[in-house]
Amino acid sequence: MREEISASLKEALESGDKRRTATLRLILAAIKDREAAAREQGRDGVPDDEVHDFLRRMLAQRQESRQAYEEAGQIDLADQEEEESAIIREFLPAQMDEDDMRRICAETIGAIGAAGLRDMGRCMSALKERYPGQMDFVQASCLVKDLLRSPAAKSDD
Repeated sequence: MREEISASLKEALESGDKRRTATLRLILAAIKDREAAAREQGRDGVPDDEVHDFLRRMLAQRQESRQAYEEAGQIDLADQEEEESAIIREFLPAQMDEDDMRRICAETIGAIGAAGLRDMGRCMSALKERYPGQMDFVQASCLVKDLLRSPAAKSDD
């Protein structure tokens, strides 16, 4: 992942894209910091899923800032945050759409034999294990809860 971001940084430098260059440098600096912390803890490097986690946090920060700038009428700064968000999204796995997520949640409920809300934790653990970084787990949690409350799930009790 680091190589991919470094290659993108090189392209941005060559093309003179200042926003992209600054954003990619920020990402690489964050990766370097985490790698240094990992080495101090005796680990070798930072796994991609950990990189994805902090990229999602960076994305959330930019979305909050964008909203605050829009509310304050600072559209140019809001646009800047959106540009940075788009750059960060390039390095995150594609997120499932709601229909796919609903289908996968239903399949997971069936696969683990979930029969009611008491099985919510098992369902979410299975989803997080099978689909890390590929879905919004807050939304998935709502879908699982709705599916477990449905009459079909209760008839299995």
